[in-house]
Amino acid sequence: MSIAAIDVGLKRIGAAVCLHGGVITPLNAVLRQNRIQAARDVDELLHEYKAEILVVGLPTNEETARRIKHFVSLLKFEGRVVYVDEDFSSEEAKERMRGVVKQKRDGRIDSLAAVIILERFKEEQR
Repeated sequence: MSIAAIDVGLKRIGAAVCLHGGVITPLNAVLRQNRIQAARDVDELLHEYKAEILVVGLPTNEETARRIKHFVSLLKFEGRVVYVDEDFSSEEAKERMRGVVKQKRDGRIDSLAAVIILERFKEEQR
């Protein structure tokens, strides 16, 4: 089973995938120009990796959560969508990257946050 995860942000959407229960791999972040383009790019990613489950990081902030759910509704994804608490995933990603790479805005931290979100999902399944 292929599982994908996204960390939806205003400028970038971090992405990660876990193929057949194996290792979780960060993917290149989707650079967000507008909602339609971003949804199309995420749909392409989900299709490319034959995702059956999409895990979406959801914050406790109600307004941001509403925006993320609206974005997910734009996807053509027909598999199962699961929302997982994303609180502090970006901070944890930054901490993991500390000393490894300068804090660039190239999407690596966003995709590492998606890895963390997917790790949380897999942990909940155990």
